[in-house]
Amino acid sequence: MEAIAMNNKAWGGRFQQQPEEWVDDFNASIDFDQTLIDQDIAGSIAHATMLANQGIISTQDKADIIDGLKAIQADFHQHKLTFKHSLEDIHLNIEHELIERIGAAGGRLHTGRSRNDQVATDMHLYTKQQVLDITTLIKSFQQTIVELANQHVDTIMPGYTHLQRAQPISFAHHIMTYFWMLERDKGRFTDSLKRIDISPLGAAALSGTTYPIDRHETKDLLGFASVYENSLDAVSDRDYIVETLHNISLTMVHLSRFAEEIIFWSTDEAKFITLADAFSTGSSIMPQKKNPDMAELIRGKVGRTTGHLMSMLVTLKGLPLAYNKDMQEDKEGLFDALHTIKGSLRIFEGMIATMTVNSERLAQTVTQDFSNATELADYLVTKNVPFRTAHEIVGKIVFECIQQGIYLLDVSLERYQAYDARIEADIYDYLKPANCLQRRQSYGSTGPDAVKHQLKVAQALLDES
Repeated sequence: MEAIAMNNKAWGGRFQQQPEEWVDDFNASIDFDQTLIDQDIAGSIAHATMLANQGIISTQDKADIIDGLKAIQADFHQHKLTFKHSLEDIHLNIEHELIERIGAAGGRLHTGRSRNDQVATDMHLYTKQQVLDITTLIKSFQQTIVELANQHVDTIMPGYTHLQRAQPISFAHHIMTYFWMLERDKGRFTDSLKRIDISPLGAAALSGTTYPIDRHETKDLLGFASVYENSLDAVSDRDYIVETLHNISLTMVHLSRFAEEIIFWSTDEAKFITLADAFSTGSSIMPQKKNPDMAELIRGKVGRTTGHLMSMLVTLKGLPLAYNKDMQEDKEGLFDALHTIKGSLRIFEGMIATMTVNSERLAQTVTQDFSNATELADYLVTKNVPFRTAHEIVGKIVFECIQQGIYLLDVSLERYQAYDARIEADIYDYLKPANCLQRRQSYGSTGPDAVKHQLKVAQALLDES
């Protein structure tokens, strides 16, 4: 068997001195890019297959390479492999291990390929699968939201603006807002696949290769939709990573907004919901506490996902073509952001699926506020009072109620008529929160019929996706 000397480096022939161990450690990416081992081996198998089909390597070499790669992959997943920092990354560690196992044939795997297009291929494959996984998790979360909303179409809660009670709304209507945020998020991830599902393999270092490779064959073998038309672009493009990080960041912002509401709703001041014990923690000193820690953690993790996006943008700013070592920084942030959003989606779905909506408490709150004040103004408008005049009258009535510690349903008919004689006894029925919702019949509104239609539209979207 022909001996292959790598001198621990793929580029050892050029250099006469070995780097210090700490230099190797700083330069190495193996601690995190081993995450890409399955994608790296898939890319190498496709590349070896193509090389053999093109007559660049022998069929036997191809068979030995593929068998060796699969054995390495199996050993890795069985924790039988130890990678070396001196070999920098997953690509060189696998290649070195392959040569150790099968000899000269392993050294032929890298024919017509560079680590530049190799890592780009790995990252495209990895990101594509992760984005598909995220869309699946989003859809599952959306289904849970729809199921909860279906149970609470007629549950009335205060709707807020400026964190001040504004108008009574359906709990289902409120929570479905997050369904639509997630629907847009899912759409962005799905659309991004057009810019992820592209094969860079065969671009080599930056300018292509002199070997008669077939890039379209490896594209098909790896399941990519297309190939990069420009070899420089293929190895230097990180747009898809920036886009994925952006989509993650925006989705996490939406989850954070939802988490903030969960945190507020679970306070003693609100008592709108009760979280399951599995998604709460206690206090080490205050025995009565039940803390919404999972929601707080999700809210807090937005900082790290947004940070990863900003970091990637700053890293790319000013980078010349084609590959630069700076690009190694694309992995850790992406890996962490992907881990974070997938965990957040799973946790949030579980939190929503197991929480209790305190319907009676919610119904009580909307009888002890002025969220029906707009209804009173609208009532006056039906009596031919100009809206601006009606608005002023209601403001005065509300002010008087605040002074007396009562609400609009507590005001006597006599007192109402002192403000405007056109107010009749039907005002009390008109101001009931349930009737306030029932009159909301415009498309997309909080009225029961509109909400039920919204839920049908939402379920249809889930069924067809």
